[in-house]
Amino acid sequence: MSKKNKPEKHDDFGGFRAGFSVLVGRPNAGKSTLTNALVGKKVAITSAKPQTTRHTIRGIVHRQDAQLILVDTPGLHRPRTLLGKRLNDLVADTLAEVDAIGFCLPANEKIGPGDKFIAAQLAAAGRKPVIAIVTKADTVDRQALTEQLLAVAALGREVLGEEGWKDIVPVSATDGFQVDTVADVLISHMPPSPPLYPDGELTDEPEAVMVAELIREAALEGVRDELPHSLAVVVEEIVPREDRPEDSPLLDVRVNLYVERPSQKAIIIGKGGSRLREVGTNARKGIEALLGTRIYLDLHVKVAKDWQRDPKQLVKLGF
Repeated sequence: MSKKNKPEKHDDFGGFRAGFSVLVGRPNAGKSTLTNALVGKKVAITSAKPQTTRHTIRGIVHRQDAQLILVDTPGLHRPRTLLGKRLNDLVADTLAEVDAIGFCLPANEKIGPGDKFIAAQLAAAGRKPVIAIVTKADTVDRQALTEQLLAVAALGREVLGEEGWKDIVPVSATDGFQVDTVADVLISHMPPSPPLYPDGELTDEPEAVMVAELIREAALEGVRDELPHSLAVVVEEIVPREDRPEDSPLLDVRVNLYVERPSQKAIIIGKGGSRLREVGTNARKGIEALLGTRIYLDLHVKVAKDWQRDPKQLVKLGF
């Protein structure tokens, strides 16, 4: 029987591997920044404010011999609102479906109750390989990094027994230190498989979700700490402007920003609308790069009282 006609084994993909990996960690552990660094392009919003990620964003890392699909999640935390509980449920559902887990712990913060809470959740998630990723390695000196790596190893033994984490990798997403190593380690735990996405595709998120995330990121820059939890962005429509010349198309992007209180609406709009104009200017650049054409961005700010605790409002706003 010739090789050409030989039945292919279900795992015979010429050494190619492909699968899903999730990055988990407490809020502001560097998960979104690492996702973007691994993919090589912005697919997840980042912010100095914790709890900015609201959706699981899949970023796709393409290699000649592998494809790694990264699922970026909201930070696991002890929930205080119905929204918080739903975000945690989202993470739990994701953990059940992936091939490997990357547990992000920042190098510049001591291991605390939040990290231990997440470690316990991961230990209870079954026999998924867990790789501890010590993020923000550029923010500490070598001695402090070594001490954090030892503390992370001890946490792994505490929750998983002597075997501990499958691997521990320090990384800096901002300067590129060991980003490729993180990808190599995660890929090593992927199953033999053909590619799962077309070559060159970087995310499977709908354009409207990506647009909403870019606006949300711009709106969160430089505002008070309570606002990230209270801000939701809904893209109402993205439609071509009629009667435009073929060589100069324009998209109308109409978006509502929802907050919980009138005082928060005032923060977003700013004096004389100055803050909202700034949000629009900053978001427009990223949206035009994403959509590949000029846009007219129409932003409106609305109050949806206590939406984080209202089941009906959560559904309306996409949670």
